Amino acid sequence: MAFIDHVLEPPSYGWQNEKGELTMPSPKRILSEFFSRINVFKSKKNWLAFTGWFCVLCLIPFLILFIFKYFTWGLLAAGFLYSMVGMGTHGTIWHHRYCTHRAYKFRNRVWRFITQNLVIKLIPEEIYAISHHVHHSKSDMPGDPYNANAGWLYCFLADANHQPIARNLSEPDYLRVVSLLRHTGMKCNSYIKYQKWGSVAHPLNTAILILLNWSFWFAMFFVIGGAALACTLFAGALIWGVGVRTFNYEGHGKGKDKRHNGTDFNRHDMSVNQYWPGIVAGEWHNNHHLFPRSARAGFLKHQVDFAWYFIYFLYLIGGVRSYHNSTKLFYEKYFYPYKQTGKNTK
Repeated sequence: MAFIDHVLEPPSYGWQNEKGELTMPSPKRILSEFFSRINVFKSKKNWLAFTGWFCVLCLIPFLILFIFKYFTWGLLAAGFLYSMVGMGTHGTIWHHRYCTHRAYKFRNRVWRFITQNLVIKLIPEEIYAISHHVHHSKSDMPGDPYNANAGWLYCFLADANHQPIARNLSEPDYLRVVSLLRHTGMKCNSYIKYQKWGSVAHPLNTAILILLNWSFWFAMFFVIGGAALACTLFAGALIWGVGVRTFNYEGHGKGKDKRHNGTDFNRHDMSVNQYWPGIVAGEWHNNHHLFPRSARAGFLKHQVDFAWYFIYFLYLIGGVRSYHNSTKLFYEKYFYPYKQTGKNTK
């Protein structure tokens, strides 16, 4: 069995049935799997999946305070921009283009650390990056950890149900996982500690990093705008943290073929370019699936790409040493041939 086929912990309902078709679990079974996967009393190896959702729960009081105590239209606008543009763009810059695809290289670890912590930390690198490699290898097929064909809830709870790494990896396979994450600056568990915790990250290190990140940003927001601004922006982080879990369901057409000629040139899966995630976060998803290692995904003139603008800005000031930009190749291989024939290149 290939590494990519067994690197993730399969859900109890499996990736596919005996005929090789995608398993379509009921909502009840998905929810049962979810509560089992975040149950740290059942197994301490569930700690990473639990951590992601515990962070979401910790942000709920900030949302309540914003709504019932601090609400103003100005603060609503600030929270909206921080959530959609700030958190969204950072997710693309850090988790997507760097942690997973290594689309660019930092000058040194200082610039990497600054970029990693530009916003409130919610998503563990391990949960995102490894499963996203699998997603690209198996897009819209059985084994895709957030397969839109299996429904909204299947995607929404994927970070707990489908994205954690397998707990029974051999030492060579575990070291291969580590090699996919080492560039992020993570302090990785030894194989013995992996067997104990079921993860590359150690729970204590993860907790310390999150606490320091949250403390820094709360203090910074408080200095700038008091408790009102701090609560507002932490509430905005909550909205993003919940909303981002629905992205791949939307970004792959909700299980239907919503690709358009002249817009969605990748025909190997059901990914689509959407204006909203594209504009606010640089997430032109169909373009990204064409050229996963490109630091730029907004190839066409109207495709705003704030993530790329930030990466290129870091390059100009010396924070980024090099990057991949597939814009020229996109035009030569896909856009210009389409203009001449009116048909997408397969």
